[in-house]
Amino acid sequence: QVQLIESGGGLVQAGGSLRLSCAASGRTFAGYAMGWFRQAPGKEREFVAGISWSGTSTYYADSVKGRFTISRDNAKNTLYLQMNSLKPEDTAVYRCAVDRDIVPARTSSEYDYWGQGTQVTVSS
Repeated sequence: QVQLIESGGGLVQAGGSLRLSCAASGRTFAGYAMGWFRQAPGKEREFVAGISWSGTSTYYADSVKGRFTISRDNAKNTLYLQMNSLKPEDTAVYRCAVDRDIVPARTSSEYDYWGQGTQVTVSS
């Protein structure tokens, strides 16, 4: 059974940092792109960051560029999202996902596997 389990969320003050992890089990995702999405209450799910299968190419939403860093460790089957300089508008449930291609898409419909999500709350 394929599982993606996120961890690392929590409550942090504006300007603080968090590191999210997404541990995959059930199969290896080393040959596929992966991404992070988020959804705030009353808002649609939005793309945050994506990474190619090899980790050599990364992509970010304009709203997080320069503050967030996506990375992966294929040996550990784990995806990461380092979030710095957090803002209240970053508050959302963050979910990791596996793309069906080697380059990450910005649309959620291109992703086949999803984690349950981890809550990130940034206080002002």
